[in-house]
Amino acid sequence: MAFDLGSRIPDTGDVRPPAVVVAVQLPGTTDDELESSLAELERLATTLGLDVVGRVTQRRAKLASGIVLGEGKLAELATWTGGTGKVDAYTKPGSRKAQDAADDEADAAEAEADDEPDPEDVYGDEKPADVVRAKVVLVDHDLGPTQQRNLEKATGVDVLDRTSVILEIFHRHAKTREARLQVEIARLKYLAPRLRESGGGGDRVRGGIGGKGAGESSLELDRRRIRDRIAELRHELAQIEGGAKTRRGRRSELPTVALVGYTNAGKSSLMRSLTSSDVYIADKLFATLDTTVRRLLPPTDPPILVTDTVGFIKKLPHDLVASFRSTLDEAGDADLLLHVLDASDPALPDQLAVTREVLAEIHADEVPTWLLLNKIDRVDEAGRARLRDHYPRAIQLSAKDKVDVASLRERLIEQFIGALEEAELIVPWSLAGKVAHEIHERTTVLSEEHGDDGTTFKVRAPSGVLETIRASLKAE
Repeated sequence: MAFDLGSRIPDTGDVRPPAVVVAVQLPGTTDDELESSLAELERLATTLGLDVVGRVTQRRAKLASGIVLGEGKLAELATWTGGTGKVDAYTKPGSRKAQDAADDEADAAEAEADDEPDPEDVYGDEKPADVVRAKVVLVDHDLGPTQQRNLEKATGVDVLDRTSVILEIFHRHAKTREARLQVEIARLKYLAPRLRESGGGGDRVRGGIGGKGAGESSLELDRRRIRDRIAELRHELAQIEGGAKTRRGRRSELPTVALVGYTNAGKSSLMRSLTSSDVYIADKLFATLDTTVRRLLPPTDPPILVTDTVGFIKKLPHDLVASFRSTLDEAGDADLLLHVLDASDPALPDQLAVTREVLAEIHADEVPTWLLLNKIDRVDEAGRARLRDHYPRAIQLSAKDKVDVASLRERLIEQFIGALEEAELIVPWSLAGKVAHEIHERTTVLSEEHGDDGTTFKVRAPSGVLETIRASLKAE
């Protein structure tokens, strides 16, 4: 059976559908934390191609049962969307009461234009000149199936919670077969409890001998098919993961560096700068979902491998963490983690905590880690000083600065191969072919002079490489 996992974002061509974001400020959540979370949700909306036109927030001790917001705020939200702001009592699909409710809803729709709430009642003097009707509601919480259904009834538009927004972005950005399988598993697990009974209300499969007795309802049958589909996807994913595990095993003898961190912190930009690769870069959340492995360039001996991994985010759905476990294993198997943070982001401490939490969840928190404060070019000197005080061992850099990247590269080489040294090597003519080739391959040649007895090389290379070359000269 094929399930509709397509986008719930309205297709309006080049026009960005308007959206309104909703959040409840619970006890223990500060104003700054609320603002940071809402700003992040709005960035997620932008990544989805939406245009956020408004916010609806409320302070509450807990989410209102069934409707998230209080009745007054629900009415305000409905003003943004043109909905009724009301939720009718639940009726079983197919029943007489449900049919009567449907007739009443049709009658109400005819008078909707006359009964719309007056925007001035909600906005007062701050009402925009032209109220833009939102086509989508984004809620900065995880919603239960009933809450989501009730909000859709009250607003008359699609309602997406934070998890479904992230899943939608993952779905759009997944490129490889492995990533697509991982995302589809997570989306199906999200969809299963949100299936709704069809209007017929009857059994799809009769049970018992001679067809007597109740069988599976339409809802039960759909849920079973989802479970079967997830099992198929997991089997296919296990085969792909087996190949990935074999490839990681072959690389296990080589030093490996994994870039980890919050989404859009600049990991892919740093990856491109370190490896001169054509890694995809975009100023979007979750632009990278697929694991990429490249050699550090200029090449070293042995090669140092650099791995770019999927970014993390606050409230990352657990099903996604579970589905992407094989991808995240790249971090756990690395010899060194480069934890990349956006130094210019006010939410840096929270982003640091989120990444550390996810790393602990995948048992990668014991891997040696360097903290990199990226995008430092966007921070003034006072801000840099504050960052040095808070994170004295962190490396401040910009992935766009060639000097910063070269400095980081040298530190990586020193970590795995040895400190860079300048040396003079005299290669006799009898060894010119073999040793001279090795020097050019494994060192940076600063100068080269030919004499009667051979060639004098001035080079820069890790101490371990120089010791190997000197041993080759002495052995001959």
